[in-house]
Amino acid sequence: MTTLLDPPLPIVAEPGRTPIATVTTSTLDREAIRTALATHGALLLRGLDVATAADVAAVADALGVVPMRERERFASRRDLGGGVHSGSEWPHDEPMCMHHELSYAAEVPATAVFGCLTAPADGGATAVADSQEVLRALPAEVVEPFRRLGWLLKRAYHEVGVAWTEAFGADDTAAVDAYCAANAVQAEWLPDGRLHTRQRRAAVITHPVTGEEVWFNQAAFLNGRTLDPMIREYLVAMYGEDGLPFDTAYGDGTPVPEDVVETINAAYRAATRREPWQRGDVLLVDNLRTAHSREPYTGDREIAVVLGDPVRLPGHVLGH
Repeated sequence: MTTLLDPPLPIVAEPGRTPIATVTTSTLDREAIRTALATHGALLLRGLDVATAADVAAVADALGVVPMRERERFASRRDLGGGVHSGSEWPHDEPMCMHHELSYAAEVPATAVFGCLTAPADGGATAVADSQEVLRALPAEVVEPFRRLGWLLKRAYHEVGVAWTEAFGADDTAAVDAYCAANAVQAEWLPDGRLHTRQRRAAVITHPVTGEEVWFNQAAFLNGRTLDPMIREYLVAMYGEDGLPFDTAYGDGTPVPEDVVETINAAYRAATRREPWQRGDVLLVDNLRTAHSREPYTGDREIAVVLGDPVRLPGHVLGH
């Protein structure tokens, strides 16, 4: 296999350079691609020339990626049909920090498929970071409380951020309560109809295929300190300290210090690798091992996404 990046993440495969990617979806070598993804954690297929959401769905199907229904999303997406959605709707001039899709859910996607339908004029890369590398880089004093206590995600659904109806794919409170009860999410409905949720998850998991330990959480990305200070101050004034759209803590509810958040983000930055998008690219990500981000961009950018291969990880869901 030809490695185009150093360190080699993501591996870039394209016709004429490797035996993995071929020009048509129908001739993809599923076994070879799946093996490469398991080995490296991220794989960019170049030369497939996907142009529509249906093309991305066809690639996912050819690779045996089983789409899953996304619940508890933290940013809006558009449904493109066939198990395909748009990328998260996020301001184009702001970065989306490193994260694993749905690392706070009870059922998480093991695989993410990103297809580039329109490449941005500048920037906008979906960068990746090996979370095994991140875990090795983090100081023991940072990891220890997370390993012992897990991490806590607190969300408040109101006028700011994703509405609970979109996040849970339901329009009645009973359906949300049933989902939360089945997935170890504490739900509290306020008198004015707002919803607050809390859930505790492991911050370090064992990869079910490789057996390696992985830093698997969004404790830094979804921490309230990552919000613009002026926006955070406004939201606290409007809704109180518990009214931020999202915030994180150690699993016992103790706040995560600002320097710990910065240490985690610094480890991600050091592990970040990127390959600029070209129209027609397909990026495969082992969502359990590999975090991803989205860089600011100019011009149009259209990425179609399939979240698939749902799995419930032993020891991931922790008691309240």
